[in-house]
Order: sequence, then C-alpha cells, then structure tokens
Amino acid sequence: MKSFLVIGLGRFGRHLTNYLLELGNEVMVLDKDEDKVAKVAESATAACVGDCQDERVLESLGVRNFDVCFVCVRDDFQCSLEATAALKELGARFVVARADQERQIKFLRKIGADFVVHTEMDMARRAATRFSAENVFDYFELTPKFAIFELEVPQEWEGKTVMELEVRRRYNVNILGVKSGDVVVPLVDPNYRFREDAHLIVAGDKEAGIRLMNLH
Repeated sequence: MKSFLVIGLGRFGRHLTNYLLELGNEVMVLDKDEDKVAKVAESATAACVGDCQDERVLESLGVRNFDVCFVCVRDDFQCSLEATAALKELGARFVVARADQERQIKFLRKIGADFVVHTEMDMARRAATRFSAENVFDYFELTPKFAIFELEVPQEWEGKTVMELEVRRRYNVNILGVKSGDVVVPLVDPNYRFREDAHLIVAGDKEAGIRLMNLH
C-alpha cells in the first residue's frame, strides 16, 4: 500500500483517485471547490479544501510523506506550474503533473516534475503499440523507456525453459508472471517450460519489448 496526494478533482483527478483507492492505497485529495471535494470525501482517506497555489496549504499537508503527488489541475496551466514547483521545493518525493497540451510538457519538466502525463498522447501511444502487433494483449508505459506488456508466447520459445532461453540476457526483459484468465501467477522457476496457450506478463526496456512482441 502506498500513499498519494491528488491535487485537482476534475474528471481525470476523480478517476485517478477512485482507481488508486480500488488498488488499496491511501489517497488524500485537495481542491479549492468544496462541491468537488465533497463528492469524494467519503471514499478518500483524507480530503482538504484549499488553494494549491498557496504554499502554506501544501506545506500543511506534509507533502514529504506521500509516495507520489499528482497535480491534476485542468484549464489553469499557471496554477499547475506553481503547484508543481511548490511541491518540489517542499521536498515532495515524486511529482506527476498533467499536461493538456504537448508544449506544456517541457515547462513542467523544467520546473521539476518527475513525470508528465499527457492523456491524449499517452492513450494514442498505447493504442498504437497495442494494435500494431498481432500477439500483444495489453501494454502499459511506466516511463518513456520502460513498459509492461501482456503477450503471447513467441513461437520460437514454445517448449523451452526460461533458463535455456536466457531471457533477461538475450532479450533485455524480465518475465513477471504467467496469466491464466484474470489471474497472474508470478514466474520464479527458471525451469518453467513455455506453452503455446500461455499469456506472459513482461517488463523491461520498451524497445526490447516491442521487438519481442513482433517475434513469430
């Protein structure tokens, strides 16, 4: 379980809050709109009405104690910039900021955002990667260079073991588990023999993963 601060309760911020809570995390929310805060107050771990541009408000929340702080402010880029900068100045461990336009990304990164989410770009990239390969079922980009893939067992792997293939050394990815239905079983046995009908959960270098997706 991790602790998160979500600043800004527009559509993206509300959905993010709900998903984080569903995953069993502690989530504190902040917005200057009392009605928006009231809508999630019962489910959130903690809720605060306040102006994220006021550094004193952010300081009172103890931002150093959160694993990740999300800045989800929409329609006010100046507010997003100021909140992101203030969080970093106050010692926040990891700040994720939302950008609505591509040109906003570089400004958020310059003032210290550890990661920037551009919803349309991220969705487009994920869709393009997922549907451009025949044997991939899902794709999630954690950073611009690191991703998690759900894919079929490459044909040339069938009947061979993890040890025989030297997957990590040769393919620059780690196999996290084998998926059956909705259940993922962690793969820890180097003698596991790949089956044709298996789905693999693979993590690693994005480019290496894309090459792996295209093995037949």
